[in-house]
Amino acid sequence: MNNVKIADFEVGPGNPLLLLAGPCVLEGYERSLYIGKRTKEIADRLGIPYVFKASFDKANRSSYKGFRGPGLKEGLAILKKIKEELNVPVISDVHTEEQVGPAAKVLDVIQIPAFLCRQTDLLYAAAKTGKTVNVKKGQFMAPGDMKNVIDKIKSAGNERIMLTERGVSFGYNNLVVDMRAFPIMRSFGYPVIFDATHSVQLPGAGGTCSAGNSEYVEYLTRAAVGAGVDGLFMEVHDNPKEALSDGPNMVRLDDLAGILEDALAIHEITKKHF
Repeated sequence: MNNVKIADFEVGPGNPLLLLAGPCVLEGYERSLYIGKRTKEIADRLGIPYVFKASFDKANRSSYKGFRGPGLKEGLAILKKIKEELNVPVISDVHTEEQVGPAAKVLDVIQIPAFLCRQTDLLYAAAKTGKTVNVKKGQFMAPGDMKNVIDKIKSAGNERIMLTERGVSFGYNNLVVDMRAFPIMRSFGYPVIFDATHSVQLPGAGGTCSAGNSEYVEYLTRAAVGAGVDGLFMEVHDNPKEALSDGPNMVRLDDLAGILEDALAIHEITKKHF
């Protein structure tokens, strides 16, 4: 297993669980900073390495009218300020090859969205930056298919790779997490992250937006940590009902510490197996 270095910590066996968390999309500087600050306080108290996450552009909203975020230029400026203010690494998605260069100047981890995880040129461009590349497994893909994704990134000379599981499509507007995916993908030799909040999303179930069942996040998190993951991805918000994207599947900041405390307790028991 290859440990992956992000800022001053490593992800993988023998290391603490990683937390990638923040709002789904940047909601301006002040509110995004507030969410990141509270999340960092929780992570610091629990001894969890923390990466702030938020999208500068949600290019795959259900509706054309859905809020997409501040865009590349303003969004990267906000992420840079949060990175400096909180002294934490940052992660965000890229959707086109043209976004990769500017994003790499700010981001510590470049994320490839689930719907784009097979886009060879996008994967290659992200890998060529030398940054850690986190690839969300498409909900249309089997875990074994991610070996080809890894090979595309490695072909660019980059082995700073993480894979993220976010469920598989099960009928219409529903996702299900197959716990076998974690050992299968970890067998490829790179850290695996569990996306605890998108896994309870109901894509498109709200008509012009996605719905979700955030009440199940804690259960899936405990199961995934028991199955052996190297980190957790969570979208968090101080008031999910006011969130501009993905509110129904977000974790309330007030509930975050309890979920993480349980995850750490399980990780302490199971880490010897992974």
